Amino acid sequence: MALGFIKKVFSLGQKKDEKQKAKRPAKPSQKKAAPAPKAKNYKTPAKAAPQKQEKQKAKSKTASKPAAAQKAATQKAAAIKRPAAKAKPMKAASVQKPAAPKAIKAAVPKPEKAAVSVTIPTAKAARRKAAAPVSFGAGKISIGDILEVIESSPQSAEEDPLSVVKISWFDRLKTGLSRSSRQLGDSVGGILTRRKLDAETLQDLEDILITADLGVETAMRITDTLGSGRFGKNVSTGEVQTIMAAEIRKVLEPVAKKLELDIARKPHVILVVGVNGTGKTTTIGKLAQKLTAGGLSVMLAAGDTFRAAAIEQLHIWGERTGAAVVSSKLGADAASLAYDAYKQAKAAGSDVLIIDTAGRLQNKTELMDELAKIVRVLGKHNPDAPHTVLQTLDATTGQNALNQVDIFRNIAGVNGLVMTKLDGTARGGILVAIAARHKLPVHFIGVGETVDDLESFSAQEFAEAITGNTKT
Repeated sequence: MALGFIKKVFSLGQKKDEKQKAKRPAKPSQKKAAPAPKAKNYKTPAKAAPQKQEKQKAKSKTASKPAAAQKAATQKAAAIKRPAAKAKPMKAASVQKPAAPKAIKAAVPKPEKAAVSVTIPTAKAARRKAAAPVSFGAGKISIGDILEVIESSPQSAEEDPLSVVKISWFDRLKTGLSRSSRQLGDSVGGILTRRKLDAETLQDLEDILITADLGVETAMRITDTLGSGRFGKNVSTGEVQTIMAAEIRKVLEPVAKKLELDIARKPHVILVVGVNGTGKTTTIGKLAQKLTAGGLSVMLAAGDTFRAAAIEQLHIWGERTGAAVVSSKLGADAASLAYDAYKQAKAAGSDVLIIDTAGRLQNKTELMDELAKIVRVLGKHNPDAPHTVLQTLDATTGQNALNQVDIFRNIAGVNGLVMTKLDGTARGGILVAIAARHKLPVHFIGVGETVDDLESFSAQEFAEAITGNTKT
């Protein structure tokens, strides 16, 4: 009984253990199922994934708009940058423009070399060859000496078939001053007709002389001389003309001086100045022709860098005369050109360097300052340079020419005058007024466009031509 009870208890224990063991695996299954919440948590986002994707798509759409805008901006920037890349050379070119003066300075010798190698026309070469052996010595020479060489050259008659019937200078001068002479003679004759020389007549005569631009000082001298010997008498027009010619000659004789060149100073620098339209470039060409024909070597500098026609015109004169021409680009610094031209003339052994300048109004301060700069830079080569400063005056400007001389004399140190276009006005007497006030040497006068229409100034010839009197 007891054994049976024990077995029963043991069996019950085993069953209990089996039940417990049976229950134990259930725990692991629960543990394995425990990740279910994780899976559940995992599945929950999986279910919510479409919503998240939609949100991400919405975000991507909204993000795509800025991206597109950014892309478009990038493309625009690229489009802008591409021209900018092309614009870089342009910027470099524009940067080089301010450096143009330096480039021009360096480039000046190039045109100079080309100008020096200009072919001399056969006729001019023959003339220069004939005149070359003439020696003027080591001192100063005048244009008169050079003209004597030209006239005595046997080549001149052969080269100019019309030289036998060539019009004399005095005849050309009278023709050029005919308008001034005719108006002056007619006016004087009008007040002397059937009238004795009284105070009223003398006053009328003085007014006529002043109107003819002879100047107050000269007009008073003429009327005083006329009244002192013939007052109260009948006076003819011829007698008045004779007195006028004599008094005008007295005023002009102190200033009628030949241009002198010191060929011991090579080169002798001539700077030509004046306002617009006074004939500077033409005067330079005519002067160069006379000098080269006299056997001197001449170099021209195209310092009027503001006018292309002036540069071309000077090159034409260079070809005609066989003179070397130094030039640069339009708008170049004139002072730099003058500086380099002196060096070229020195190296070439030129006897004379003639420098053209831009026409400028005497009331333009900045332009007059540029002229002063040219004078300064030439002084760096030679303290005495420029040796001659010629001012060209247009006779048609009348009284304005008096003011021009005042300004240019102070700025550029004018020491010689050239009066041009006397054939284009009836007031050629302005030269007398200028001589009386400024007392500057008058080297040349011009009465036409040809080379022969520019000649050394003679007081007697001018006085006779403008008054129509030949008995002085």
